[in-house]
Amino acid sequence: KDAISNVCGTRVRIPIAAENDVQTARPKTRQVPFCRVTCDGNELSYLANVLSSGWLTTAKKTLEFEHRFAKMVNAKYALAVSSCTAALHLALEATGIRPGMQVFVPTMTFTASAEVIRYLGADPLLLDVEYGTSLITPEILERAIADHKNVKALVVVHFAGQPATMLTEDRQGIMDICRRHGISVIQDAAHAFPARIGGKQIGSLEGATCFSFYANKTITSGEGGMLTTNDKAVADRASAMRLHGIDRNVWNRFMSTDIQWEYDVIAPGFKYNMSDVHAAIGLAQLERVNSLWEQRFKCVKYYYDRLSKIPSLDLPVCHVPMEDHAWHLYVVTLRDNAPVSRNELIRLLGERGIGTSVHYKPLHRMTYYREQYHLDPNQFPNAERIWRGCISLPLFPSMTEEDLDYVCSNLLDILT
Repeated sequence: KDAISNVCGTRVRIPIAAENDVQTARPKTRQVPFCRVTCDGNELSYLANVLSSGWLTTAKKTLEFEHRFAKMVNAKYALAVSSCTAALHLALEATGIRPGMQVFVPTMTFTASAEVIRYLGADPLLLDVEYGTSLITPEILERAIADHKNVKALVVVHFAGQPATMLTEDRQGIMDICRRHGISVIQDAAHAFPARIGGKQIGSLEGATCFSFYANKTITSGEGGMLTTNDKAVADRASAMRLHGIDRNVWNRFMSTDIQWEYDVIAPGFKYNMSDVHAAIGLAQLERVNSLWEQRFKCVKYYYDRLSKIPSLDLPVCHVPMEDHAWHLYVVTLRDNAPVSRNELIRLLGERGIGTSVHYKPLHRMTYYREQYHLDPNQFPNAERIWRGCISLPLFPSMTEEDLDYVCSNLLDILT
C-alpha cells in the first residue's frame, strides 16, 4: 500500500518501500533490553548474612526458602535444587522412569524438558501444541494416548507462564485424562510461578512440579530451581538423590549433637543441591513476588492494548483468567502476510535498541532429536506455524511506560 502526504497543499502518494528504506536507517533513541533483573529488596542484606555466617552451602537459608515456597504454592514438600533441569531429572527418576520407557513432551519447549528423559535412558515422544498458546491440550493428549497406549508418563510445559488445562469441571483436563490412563505427570513450571489453574496454585497438584529461578524468571536466585510435591515417597527419593544419594540432610549432619560423620548412600545420586548464597537471593525475591508479578502484568496489558492494532500480528491467546497467568514471556507471532519476516523484524528492532528473543525453535527441528527419532516437521503443523513467526518481546518489572511505548511504536512503524 502507499502512504498519503500533503506537500504544499497537494496530496502526494509516497511508495511504502521508500518509507521503509528511511525507517531501517532510523538511529537508536532508546535501549530496551529483552530482560533486566530487579534486585532492589533484601538481596544484599540476606547475602551479607550468609557470608558472615561462615556456612555458604545448603543450610538455614535454603531450608527457609523451601518452607516459604511450599507454603506459597500450597505444597506439602518443596526441595530447592541447582536448576529446573535438576528438578525435572529428580522428578522423573523418583517417578520411576527407566531405560526403554517413553515419555510424552511438547515439541515447543526448551531442550531441558526432553533431555532429562534421555538422562534416564528413556525416550521423549514429542507432541504438537495448540496455536496461540504453545500448550499441550487435552485433545492433543487424547490423540497421542490413542496412538501410543504404552506411554506412562507426561512432561507438561506451562508455556510462557500460562498453565495448561490440567483440571476442568467436567473432568476432561490433562490431569483427569492421565489419572484414567495411569500416566504419571511431571509439570515443567519453569515459566509458571506464580500461576493458578482452577483456583489451585501450580505446584499444589498431584505428581511433581518443577520451577526455575533463572535470571529472567518472575523471581530469581541467579541459578536454581524447586521441586514441589504432595507425595512423600517422591519427596524422600528426590531429597536423597539431589545430594549423592546420601540418606541424611547435610545441614542436619553437621549440626547434630550425635555422631556427625555417619551416613549411608542408598543410590548413586547427583549433585543438585542449592547453596545458601542462591537461596538468600531467592528468599528476597519471594518476598516481593506479588509486586514483581503486578509490574509484569502492567506491561502485558499495555502490549495487548497497543499491539492489537497490528493486523499482521497474532497476540498470545489466554485461556485462563489473566490474573492466573505468570506472564514470564509475552510471545507474539507474525502472520504469513506480515511485511517483514520474523528474523528481519528481530534485526530491525535490534538496530533500534530493542532486545528480543525466540521461544522456541521446536525440538523436532533440533539436530539431535530430528536424527535420533527421524522426525518430520509435517508431524507438527501448529508448532511449525508458531516457529515461523514467533518473537518474544521485552518483559520485566522495571519496564517504564516510555520503554513500552518505544517498543510498541517501533513495531507499529515496521509492521503497518
